[in-house]
Amino acid sequence: MTDRLSHFDGAGQAHMVDVSDKAVTDRIATAEAWVKMAPETLAHVTAGTAKKGDVLGIARIAGIQGAKKTSDLIPLCHPLPITKVALDLVPDDTLPGVRISATVKTTGQTGVEMEALTAASTAALTIYDMLKAVQKDMDIGGLRVTLKDGGKSGRFEG
Repeated sequence: MTDRLSHFDGAGQAHMVDVSDKAVTDRIATAEAWVKMAPETLAHVTAGTAKKGDVLGIARIAGIQGAKKTSDLIPLCHPLPITKVALDLVPDDTLPGVRISATVKTTGQTGVEMEALTAASTAALTIYDMLKAVQKDMDIGGLRVTLKDGGKSGRFEG
């Protein structure tokens, strides 16, 4: 962990970090989240009977869109040339609910952790939106970075 926050200058003012001197490297990040729901609600997901349509397919597209829009949502986040976004949405009867994993890749001067987190959270919010008519008390949680690789700080797995 660093002693100072990179998004604040010497005077304590928020600023966008200058990455122009950083090396261009391959970068990857994976984030995960989950949406807990009643078994009856999960049955709509697995049976394809949700009134709004294919819950997992639409959540996957939403996650991809979320990753691409991250710099529009997070004020000090750099716009990046994303080269890949992949979402894995898995129904889990033991949760019960859906487990979400989002992986984002780029070749650039800064990492894609925020894009992976945004993809996972956007997918989770979309699942909620598509199923809220059936269940309003679903629980979204577990949002975290599980992998970051590339750049000066190297590899992180958590």
